[in-house]
Amino acid sequence: MHRTAVSTAAALALLAAGCGATTGGDAGGEASVEEGFNVGLLLPESKTARYEKFDKPYFEEALKELCENCTLSYQNADQETAKQQAQADAMLTEGIDVMVLDAVDAESAASIVSNAKSQGVPVVAYDRLAEGGVDYYVSFDNKTVGKTQGEALLEALEEENTVNDGEVVVIHGAPTDPNAADFKAGVMEVLKGHVDIGAEYDTPDWSPDKAQEQMEGAITSVGADDIVGVYSANDGMAAGIVAGLKSAGVEDLPPITGQDAEIAGIQRIISGEQYMTVYKAIRPEAEVAAGMAVAAATGEEYKGDDEKGLTEVEDGSGETVKAVLLEPIAVTEENVEDTVVSDGFYSIEEICTDRYASTDFCKTANGEQ
Repeated sequence: MHRTAVSTAAALALLAAGCGATTGGDAGGEASVEEGFNVGLLLPESKTARYEKFDKPYFEEALKELCENCTLSYQNADQETAKQQAQADAMLTEGIDVMVLDAVDAESAASIVSNAKSQGVPVVAYDRLAEGGVDYYVSFDNKTVGKTQGEALLEALEEENTVNDGEVVVIHGAPTDPNAADFKAGVMEVLKGHVDIGAEYDTPDWSPDKAQEQMEGAITSVGADDIVGVYSANDGMAAGIVAGLKSAGVEDLPPITGQDAEIAGIQRIISGEQYMTVYKAIRPEAEVAAGMAVAAATGEEYKGDDEKGLTEVEDGSGETVKAVLLEPIAVTEENVEDTVVSDGFYSIEEICTDRYASTDFCKTANGEQ
């Protein structure tokens, strides 16, 4: 396992150091750290636990480290494109100096980006690459996320000697999310030619309920006994998938993937209901976003650091964007303690609630065996 390339300390150091004197984007550049300025943060939804619990507070903390006098305007769109558009318009009317945008719909967000840039407000795309010519982009190497999930699922099937014994159900994320397309490309690159895919779906809005319906449909078409593994693009959908399998009377659950290292996902892993999740260390991502925002607003050029400098990616319309892409980590029961616990993402107490206290993981962690 490789840790995320930008550690918390390294990220804060590179952000605080400043990044040169050239312009970082097409807009902005007149704000001052000494006087402070207003940063707008727009996150996409609240069904996934990470945004409210981690992304927003981590970003706010990093911004305060870099710009003590800066203020933060924050909104969550609850997975509604029109609501995010209205929130962005309100922030621009309010007078933000830079926008950090995690788009509900990357293509539709082009109008948000265009409107911001027309008013001299630079835009940092956070986690999802919005179209429209953003100034910077920070996320994880999303194709690698899909590959990581696919490799873990294939490894689990090989360990159980079930690769050739049945079919795999594949449940992708939201088709409006460009990250989902990268996850799909990565996982299918790994799985195609190695497993039989019995059913494959895209899941609107990353909805756990819709994932459950899709799983129930797959059970009807493939047969519960013939399903040897399930690819789930994230942990929320994995919860729906587990519910669908259980409602069909499946007691010995097949290996199921996930993503985001949600507490419920970790608990399913230690109890044997989910095989793995992908841990994306959100603090470094939020810190890099804060650094990009400060650089764009003040006219500096964000360069990254020696470990994880800037690369370039293309958005959906073919425009080149300067980006930092962080590395994801596969988490199974074997390395829960060495990843999400050691990084302070969750404590043993948070994971090992009464319901999970009797698991081997919790007994070992609490010194009971």
